[in-house]
Amino acid sequence: MSEHIFKLPDLGEGTVESEIGEWFIKVGEFVEEEAVVGTMMTDKAAVELASPVSGTVIKLAGEPGDIVAVGAALVVFETDAKTAAAKKKAGKPKAKSKAAPEPIPATESVAAPNESRSRVITSPAVRRRAKEAGIDLNLVPGTGSGGRIQRKDFDQYMKSQAMGIEVAQAAAPSTDVKEIKIIGLRRIIAERMSKSKQEIPHFAYVEEIDITELEALRKHLNRGLSDSSNRLTLLPFLGLALIRALKEFPQCNSTYDKDRNILRQHTAVHLGVATQTPDGLKVPVVKHAEMKDIDGLANEIQRVTQAARDNSATKSELTGGTITVTSLGKLGGIASTPVINLPEVGIIGVNRAVERPVVFNGQIAVRLMMNLSSSFDHRFVDGYDAAAMIQRIKEMLEHPATIFLA
Repeated sequence: MSEHIFKLPDLGEGTVESEIGEWFIKVGEFVEEEAVVGTMMTDKAAVELASPVSGTVIKLAGEPGDIVAVGAALVVFETDAKTAAAKKKAGKPKAKSKAAPEPIPATESVAAPNESRSRVITSPAVRRRAKEAGIDLNLVPGTGSGGRIQRKDFDQYMKSQAMGIEVAQAAAPSTDVKEIKIIGLRRIIAERMSKSKQEIPHFAYVEEIDITELEALRKHLNRGLSDSSNRLTLLPFLGLALIRALKEFPQCNSTYDKDRNILRQHTAVHLGVATQTPDGLKVPVVKHAEMKDIDGLANEIQRVTQAARDNSATKSELTGGTITVTSLGKLGGIASTPVINLPEVGIIGVNRAVERPVVFNGQIAVRLMMNLSSSFDHRFVDGYDAAAMIQRIKEMLEHPATIFLA
């Protein structure tokens, strides 16, 4: 017998380690050369890895969520020619062949023939009784820690069966706890959010804005557009106002290089747009937003956010932001405290717009009001400057014609 050790290759992006995302193989399975064995997670994507040889899997590096260093053993194959050929031949008629049983730990008894492959938590004694009685343990409600089936649970189930009581009626009050391993993008989000809050002294500032005129302009510009995907939202107007304001407050358009202890102040505005996706929060970036008009900015925001949602965004489109805007849409609430996207120093959030009675030109009037909730890195942006920049944005949004003045 000979072994081949498939080591984790360099996945690029300067990675020295990677997280196991998902396995498509298992121990004891024969794998063809170039077949995909699983995925490894980088900061930006899930990378599929193919087997370099044909052989039988005898060892895996770990479970999804475990970290593997570049160059460390990922999969160990048995590549003995006779064994591999025999297993390969036996594995071809998958529809009719019966897979060999998996090894069972010495501390566990053999499962009943009708027991499903899902693993239940219980003692060897209960497993033995279940086998003798022909009971599928997956049908027995467990009240122990993590859903463990205790002796009393099994006795209660057997008693209920004898009395003809449905399982659902015999089940004890639910004490189930679903354990979810934090892996992939969700783990990365958790780490970055924690790092941001730990390292950055956030200065939060909320300002109320009358967007009655802005909404009237938005509706006017959208009038006659049959394609709803081309209609302007409030976000491009905010983006354009922010770009104009950053000319007066360039310190807010900065990124902090912690390793070099250098604040990099940018002339170009690479606008991050926080986007909720099925995989979690992503921040695609509109590069050189300062070069775009309202339609160009709206189209690019729509393009990069859609790319983030359908996982077609490139690494370049998910990195390099200099300041971020975020919106919860109809769920925007009254105010929020957005978390800064490292290594940026500022983020501006849009809250829900609602009609409210306010004093306008000395009289009570119903106006469309909205809050902007912002956070800034207080190490590099003084509170006065942060407030002054938001006030400048407020002025432009309340008098939208000024947004379009160079």
